Amino acid sequence: MTDPIVTRFAPSPTGFLHIGGARTALFNWLYARKHGGRMLLRIEDTDRERSTEPAIAAILDGLKWLGLDWDGDVIYQFGRAARHREVAEVLLANGKAYRCYATPEQLTLMREKARAEGRTRLYDGLWRDRDPSEAPAGMKPTIRLKAPQTGETVIEDQVQGRVVWQNENLDDLVLLRGDGNPTYMLAVVVDDHDMAVTHVIRGDDHLINAARQKQIYDALGWDIPSMSHIPLIHGPDGSKLSKRHGALGVDAYRAMGYLPAALRNYLVRLGWSHGDREIFSTGEMIGAFDLSGIGRSAARFDFAKLESLNGHYIRQSDDQSLVTQFESVLDYIPAGLGLKAKLNDTTRAQLLRAMPSLKERAKTLIELIDGSYFIFADRPLELEPKAAALLTPENRQLMGRLLATLEPVAPWTADATEAAMRAFAEANNLKLGAVAQPLRVALTGRTTSPGIFDVLAVLGRQESLARLGDQAAS
Repeated sequence: MTDPIVTRFAPSPTGFLHIGGARTALFNWLYARKHGGRMLLRIEDTDRERSTEPAIAAILDGLKWLGLDWDGDVIYQFGRAARHREVAEVLLANGKAYRCYATPEQLTLMREKARAEGRTRLYDGLWRDRDPSEAPAGMKPTIRLKAPQTGETVIEDQVQGRVVWQNENLDDLVLLRGDGNPTYMLAVVVDDHDMAVTHVIRGDDHLINAARQKQIYDALGWDIPSMSHIPLIHGPDGSKLSKRHGALGVDAYRAMGYLPAALRNYLVRLGWSHGDREIFSTGEMIGAFDLSGIGRSAARFDFAKLESLNGHYIRQSDDQSLVTQFESVLDYIPAGLGLKAKLNDTTRAQLLRAMPSLKERAKTLIELIDGSYFIFADRPLELEPKAAALLTPENRQLMGRLLATLEPVAPWTADATEAAMRAFAEANNLKLGAVAQPLRVALTGRTTSPGIFDVLAVLGRQESLARLGDQAAS
């Protein structure tokens, strides 16, 4: 029987959960879920100066919003420092590591000399074979790995293929700093081993780290997990992803009105393909995902594609779920507080009733909110300039006549109000558009809205007639 699959997502809490990190988490989650395994979450907070509690909270919140649940408790790397030190001491005792007493000045000179000579190995082994009795008094040493100096270090990567480094180019890396704190390289290896991680799936900016970590695994006699280094996400022009391209936190996408299901679907297709298929339910995604479908070249972020996909998800969503998501996004947008104050049983019911027509026109929840403006507008309506221009004195008089026409309509439905409007237009030798557009302005304050008869039905008799009365010439 094979060991159960264990993946891990291991962000550093120095900022928000960015879009590349979200995709890495998604790939780990999909792989674990497909194989009936577990995805663990480890916060790599060894950088004490840059790790913050708000960043940790943002990462956890972003993962929950995306629907990427993890197994077991969150593991905090810094809390395992004693275990990391213990492993470093084992390496020392076994002659696989040594104490280095090089001063900062000596290290700077070494690096400068190596770079001037075009060498990638920056540490010259000054303390590799020296007797610790020669150590300067009172100086706290670092502990370095006694890395192999000949031969090759090889990673059989599931995405990149076979990757080879010449050991003569790799440094004796620091495992413990002079203050006794473990380095990231040591901590990652020990944590992945102790957490029984079988598959490491991460960005290819970690590929060089894989070589260094492989040397630690070898020194400890531990098996290295399967490695998959996925290409980074680039902007549409092929350059490194920047904020203008979409290098934002997951919270920013939430505030822009994207649905978690749509963002998940978009992210899975950034660098992974399954034929020409673009749209996957979560279940289909889990069933189809494999490491062999990940390409070696950088994926390109495309906002237009994300927006189009999000529009698809909005149109396919259940109306009630959209009302719920409409409410949830209000906490993240500037206008949210004002709209929340206006949410009550009546406006929620109106929103639900309007949703079939609203969602046909919206690509994001923000556009959905904007389209629903007429439900929450205060009387008398503030008219957009283009809309105000349509309410000429003649059209204001027309509103008064429409008011008289609509008052007796019963029952108050889209069909009944449409029949009344068509009869009015015909009787007055007017095109329906000549009646509908000024009516739209009077009811919504804008020149665009859902279908005008839907608007009448959503607002209801009392509010519709009151708004008409506000704009009608007295």
